Amino acid sequence: MNGRDIGGGGRRNLQKWLLVAIALAFLCLFILLPLVAVFTESLKKGIGLYFLSITEPDAMAAIKLTLTIALIAVPLNTMFGIFAAWAITKFHFRGKNILITLIDIPFAVSPVISGLVFVLLFGSQGFFAPLLEAHDIKIIFAVPGIVLATVFVTFPFVVRELIPIMQEQGDEEEQAAVTLGANGWQIFFRVTLPNIKWGLLYGIILCNARAMGEFGAVSVVSGHIRGLTNTLPLHVEILYNEYNFTAAFAVASLLALLALVTLTVKSLLEWKMR
Repeated sequence: MNGRDIGGGGRRNLQKWLLVAIALAFLCLFILLPLVAVFTESLKKGIGLYFLSITEPDAMAAIKLTLTIALIAVPLNTMFGIFAAWAITKFHFRGKNILITLIDIPFAVSPVISGLVFVLLFGSQGFFAPLLEAHDIKIIFAVPGIVLATVFVTFPFVVRELIPIMQEQGDEEEQAAVTLGANGWQIFFRVTLPNIKWGLLYGIILCNARAMGEFGAVSVVSGHIRGLTNTLPLHVEILYNEYNFTAAFAVASLLALLALVTLTVKSLLEWKMR
């Protein structure tokens, strides 16, 4: 080994540690410090005020609504994701590329714009307003509108996790099951589903996190009715605008805890998939 090799190895080590230092500095500045600030501010005036802030009626209503929306949106998107990914990867049909493009629309469209589209469709002056008024159905500024907005912004997560997994696995096992006389549902539950379970759980975790943390689309369609149509992110905004900073950070800490739990489960699933 000559001096040039030693010098080259030293430069590579220097570059490696420089990149690591930059990455750690970025993580500390944009992730760790905000998290520390949230929990510090939420507990600044004591644990008693913290629990009072997250258990007062409006906060509890926001928590209940957030969980309700997630319990509706996540199963719907899970079913859609499974069936759409199964159709896209296991069958050939016209319009497959169009379907894939439509699935990606929520990634390309601003959540605020999607909320405005629902207002134009289902609002008091919207396209379906006469039909909704005739049947006394209220969607905008009510829970159904929040469900629609949440389902729209979150439906690509499950299907986009499953498509690569199903494409990589191919359809040899399904074809073998067909030759053995299995029907479609038997193939799905006994062959396809066991092979995609970790990717499916991964997609569900991401979908649930986005459903609970969605702000833009929900803000447009909710009407910000305190105790009725405010989810946790909207409740944080209202508290902060009222200069009730301790309560705002206390409620925000619940979302921060959700993010940390999501990242932990996500990391475990990634490890399990590998």
